[in-house]
Formats: sequence, structure tokens, C-alpha cells
Amino acid sequence: MSALDTLARAWTSGRRLPSPEAAAGAGTGDAAGGTGLRRGLGRLDLTAMGVATIVGSGIFVMTGVAAATKAGPAITLSFALAGSICLLVALCYGELAAMVPVSGSAYTYTYATVGELPAFLVGWNLLLEFVVAGAAVAIGWSGMFRALLDSLFGASLPDAISAGPSAGGVVDLPAVLIVAVVVAVLAGEVRLTARLTTVLVAVTLGVLLTVVVVGGAHVDPGNWTPFAPFGAHGVVSGAALAFFAFLGFDVVATSAEESRRPSRDLPFAIIATVGIATVLYVLVSGVLTGVAPFASLNNEAPVATAFRAFHAGWIGDVVLAGSLVALTKGLLMVVYGQSRLVFAICRDGLLPPALARTTRTGAPLRATVLLGVVAALIAGLVPIDVVAELVNIGGLFAFAVVSAGVLVLRGVEPDRARPFRTPWVPVVPLLALAGCVLLATTLAGLTWARFAAWVVVGLALYAVYGRRHSRLAGAVPPGRDAPEAPLDEAPASGAPFVGTPAAAPAAAETVSEGSDS
Repeated sequence: MSALDTLARAWTSGRRLPSPEAAAGAGTGDAAGGTGLRRGLGRLDLTAMGVATIVGSGIFVMTGVAAATKAGPAITLSFALAGSICLLVALCYGELAAMVPVSGSAYTYTYATVGELPAFLVGWNLLLEFVVAGAAVAIGWSGMFRALLDSLFGASLPDAISAGPSAGGVVDLPAVLIVAVVVAVLAGEVRLTARLTTVLVAVTLGVLLTVVVVGGAHVDPGNWTPFAPFGAHGVVSGAALAFFAFLGFDVVATSAEESRRPSRDLPFAIIATVGIATVLYVLVSGVLTGVAPFASLNNEAPVATAFRAFHAGWIGDVVLAGSLVALTKGLLMVVYGQSRLVFAICRDGLLPPALARTTRTGAPLRATVLLGVVAALIAGLVPIDVVAELVNIGGLFAFAVVSAGVLVLRGVEPDRARPFRTPWVPVVPLLALAGCVLLATTLAGLTWARFAAWVVVGLALYAVYGRRHSRLAGAVPPGRDAPEAPLDEAPASGAPFVGTPAAAPAAAETVSEGSDS
């Protein structure tokens, strides 16, 4: 037995799902008042969701902060580096997503390959990533809204209702309200959301092309000098901060149970999302730092700052309005992803299963509302720089575990069917893992301290509740479905509601084989 096999078997010796198929079996159930999600998304729907999330947050929010505080004009290299690492991680995601095509993303993959406790920690940290990312996008939306209000009408909101306490205000009310609107939209049927985002992605891409074309005509090459004022370390630090912007392919992976053909469509959508986003980031960040001095972009609305620098006029207003649409879309997808992640964790019994109950339209309403309230509080009270770094560390942890999970499963179960195979194993997973570690080492010590505190809370929650109520512990026995119940009569903790693994193929046969959207 090789050293890799020995390490892999030692790593997976704890309590874990018996197979990826068992994880998939957990996804069966009734969409109305049950714990199953409806399958209605094609590969273009999934790709649009991923692109919508990425271009709605990173380009319009994080470009300015990363350029001004980390990398300078070399932010283009930072995005290229972050995109390259994300592409390596996406290749790992693709293999596991095709093997374990259920809701939950890295959480479910870890459950099926590594074990229950590591899976809970991955899900717990992804939850941190999603909730805080939603808050960051909402803060960016508020800044863009105020910039548009000023540009169109010369009006401004009082500081008391447009800034958090650290910025001299009381609460960022626009950020809170946009989260409330998005939560209301997501309480509806998921197919409507997919159609809406597919249309709005086209609008967003049109705005980005306008930024590149119109802004590119006003680039001053002198703004690119010095190109890397913070050196090579600044480029890597910028990549760590920009990593937040690539959250989109997580949302794609969390949508597995709502994909019509997940083994084919998920890998395609994940990889396409990362590739498209990387190209967009490099182009737009290059234009923004060429139009305005990079130090002036240190705010939540860098596009507005850049276009004011050359007095864009009415076209600038159009770009601001389009940016606002893109941020709304990005927030929609982040809140969508976090609710589906909690759905998966609750369904496995590691968090109270009442949160996993779905409405008649197939939406996990309770999880959506609860997480929306938390995101709104963070958005209303916490500044963007603190929020941004908190997003990254949780995501990097989860991405590192997914990369390692490919190596583990190749060693433990090399003969298992893989509809999509990560190329050049072990080189690709090892490079992805090394890239995540490299970026994580550049984050601030205070960020690590906050992350450690979050992990400690998660460990305590697992010890007190999750381990005793877990599906694998027998509190949620496999082989039995949840009784029918209306939304306001969710089963008590420990009530059986997980479908049998054997039911998964039968359920899959009922999925419509219509054409992609």
C-alpha cells in the first residue's frame, strides 16, 4: 500500500457517508412540505447563476479595495492568479460534483469522502463565507445606489441611515433593505429565479463591455505607474482579497439537486463560470486602474469613482444603473447559495431539521429568512473592509478540503465511476491545495483570530447537537421518508425525513429530459 493510500485511509477512518451514492440518496424527498428540491435547471441556467454571482460582487465591489490597499494596478495580475487557483479548484469541484450530485457543495463532498466532523466544519465555514459575502455585496449595492442617487438627482442620504457605526452613522439602511427584497424574491419558486438571472446576466455583461469600451478610451497609462507599488507580496495579497469575487462556482455546486443532469451540467457550469469571470476581472480592473489613480478606488463603489474621474455624463449614469442591477443579481445568488447549504446540513441532522423544510414551491423558506436576517445585520453595521477578509478565509478552508478530497477518494476508492475526472491527478489537486494555503497566509492576524473563534463555536455546536442528532448517528434513520407536514408543522428534532439511497435512481428517472434553458 502506498503512502498516499495509507494517509487517505487514515483520514477517512471517522464517521462518514458509506458512499457518494448514499449522499445522493439523501436528496430524495417531496418538494412540497418535504425536504427535496425540484430539478429544473440546465447547464446554461447554472452557468448564468455562477456568472451572475461573480460579476455581481467582485467586479463592482472588491476591485477598488483590492487595488487601493493591496496590489495597485497589478490587481490585474492578482485576479489572474486568483482565477488560476480557482480554476484548479473548479476542476476538483467538477469531479466531486458529478459523483455526489446533491445540494451542499463542498460540505456534501467532504461528508462522502473524509468524514462527518470535517464535513460539518467545511459547511460551517462555507456558511460564514456565504453570509458575510451577502453582506459585502449589500454594502456595495448601498454605495452604488447612493452614487446613482447623487449623479441623477444631486441628492444624498443622511449619514445616520446610509453608514454603519464605524463610518459615523447608525445603520446602512439601503443595504438592509436590499437584503430584505432579495429574501422575498427567493421565497418564490426557484425556476422563476433562474429565468430572471439568465436575463439579467445579459444586461450585466453589456454593462461590463460598456465599462471596458468607454473607459478604455479614457485610460491614462500614467495611472499604471508604478505598476506594482506593493511588490510581489502585494500581488498575492490582492489575490487573497480578490478570491472573494470567485464565490460564484460555489453557488453552482449547491444547486446540484435542482439540476436536470448534474453529472454532465455541473462540471461544465463550474469551469465555464471561473473562466468567464477571470477574463472579465482582468479587463475591467485594468480599465478602472487606468482611468483613475488606484488610491482613489478605496470605496464600495469603484466603478462610480472611475467614471466620475473623466466626467462620463449620461453614459456614466447608465453604467451605474447597470452596476446596481448586477449587484442585486449577485446578492440574489449568494443568498440562494447559503440557504441551499443550510438545507443540506439540516437535512443530515447536524443542524435542526426544521430549517430544512421547504414550501410548496420548493423553497427552503425558514433557512432563507434566518440567514437573510443575519446578513442584513452585518451589512447594516459592519464596514466593507472587515467583511471582505472574513469571506475569504472560510472559502479558502473549504476549497482546500475539496482539493484534498479528490486525492483521498482516488486513493480510497480508485475504481468508483467518475462521470467527470479531474485531469493530471495528483498535480492539479496539489497545486489547488498549495494555492489556497498561499493565499490564506497573507490574510491579517485578526482575520485568523475571528476565524478561530468561529471554528470553536462550530466545534461546540457539533459536540452538543450535531453529533447526537446526525443521520449517521441514527437520530435521522436512513430508509424512511418524512411524513407530510405543512410549513408551520416541521418535524421535531430527530424526526425521520431522509430518503433511502436506493430511492435515488428511481427519483432520477422522473426528472424531465427537456432541452437546456
